[in-house]
Amino acid sequence: MLQYSFIQNAIIATLLISIICPSVGTFLVLKRYSTMGDALSHASFAGVALGLVLNFNPILSAFMFTSICALLIELLRNYYKRYEEIILVIIMTLSVGVAITLISSGRATGNVNSFLFGSILTVSKVDLYTMFILSIISFILLYYLYNKLLYITFDEEGAKVLGINVKLVNYIFSLLVGATISLSIRIMGILVISSIIAIPVATALQLKRGFKQTFFLSIIFGFIDILLGLILSFYIDCAPGGTIAITSVVLLLLIIIFRKNKS
Repeated sequence: MLQYSFIQNAIIATLLISIICPSVGTFLVLKRYSTMGDALSHASFAGVALGLVLNFNPILSAFMFTSICALLIELLRNYYKRYEEIILVIIMTLSVGVAITLISSGRATGNVNSFLFGSILTVSKVDLYTMFILSIISFILLYYLYNKLLYITFDEEGAKVLGINVKLVNYIFSLLVGATISLSIRIMGILVISSIIAIPVATALQLKRGFKQTFFLSIIFGFIDILLGLILSFYIDCAPGGTIAITSVVLLLLIIIFRKNKS
């Protein structure tokens, strides 16, 4: 299995995704904003469609369009403070509308299914370089903003009192979520990206540890989910997005059963 270059590329991509997705997902879940992942995954679909129509790198076009939608979400929060869930509906409606219009026009060059369901065959060296650069930028931003994000996650009003520019940090974090979604497209597929953002965090939360331990456990669970899902997809010859999603839920259920029997 490891002798194939496409498997090697997929494993490198897996390592990048398994670190950045649960890292960002930990803050999203604790902020009770995990559905933002679903909204931005729809936005990435529109970005991919735009890239395929313009014959441009789909990962970069997905990142750009998703980033715009992420900023739009933060902007609309000022207008729908009591109804934040409707913002995600607005973004999903816009994104799906753009994607369907572009794909159905027949001008898209490339296999849309590989982006919808994920594929271990289509991760090229160019994709790896793009993912690596976006990952490094995301890691640096996450490291720099870690303490501020932690404070905002648990006490946004208190963070404002301390002088933290909450609005700016939220805008930057939204861009981080957009980058995370874009990074995961090739392996996870657009339809199940949000699973690797939220499910490993949900699994780690079951162990009831402190924030830092939960943060690192979610990365470990994310790596296990994606790696096992990739291996399964290779041997049963199917898209990795589905097997990764199933693996993540099965691991979550196993941890729940383990904790129940232990108590």
